[in-house]
Order: sequence, then structure tokens, then C-alpha cells
Amino acid sequence: MTIAEWTIFGAVLLYLLTVAPVKAIGHRNFDNSNPRDPAFYKPGIPARALGAHINGIETFPFFAIAVLLAEFRHQPQHWIDLLAIAFLVVRLGFVAAYLGNWPTIRTLLWNLGFVVNAAIFFMPLWAR
Repeated sequence: MTIAEWTIFGAVLLYLLTVAPVKAIGHRNFDNSNPRDPAFYKPGIPARALGAHINGIETFPFFAIAVLLAEFRHQPQHWIDLLAIAFLVVRLGFVAAYLGNWPTIRTLLWNLGFVVNAAIFFMPLWAR
């Protein structure tokens, strides 16, 4: 497996681990038979963790497809790996900004992540 392929797995873990600690910490109020209960995700950290979690799910398909297409297109693996790691690092910062309630930084990091992801997707146009 390539480093970029491992970052796909890392992106899945990141969005899963974004909300899991909130459920564990709030286990007394969390009803596993009703895991999507809006009352559990009241304003504050639980709501922001859920937002970051959902955003991770939303951004994952494009990232995974971009990485796999770049590899299927036989693009330079060192660039794919480097950009995939950069995407994952930016997503870690995004989650931290989301949880820390820093909306402007969060938005900037989301946009940076999109640019990195687009660079992977459009690699045949620039990496020859």
C-alpha cells in the first residue's frame, strides 16, 4: 500500500474519532439506541464535534476518489503521497479549529483542503 492509500484510511479514522470521544465523555446522556438524537448534540463541543464529523464524511469521497484516480493514472507517487499527507494535516487543523470554535480559521482550512484535494485530482494537468 502507498502512503496516500494509508491517508485514505486516516481520513476515515479522523472523521470517526472526531465524534466518538464526545459520545464516550457524555455517555450518561448518550442513548446508543437513538444515536442521532439532536438533544445530545446541544450547542457547544458536542454540536461542533458533530459538525466536524459530518463535514469529514462529506469531504471523504472526493479525497478518496482523487487519490485513487491519481494512482490509476500513474501520476508521480511522491506528489500523490505528499499532497495526501498535506490534506490529512489540513483536515486535522480543520477539526481542531471546528472544536475550538474558530470559524474563520476553520473556513480557511476547509478551502486549503479543497485546493490540495483539487491539486491531486487535476494532477495530470500539472505533473508531467
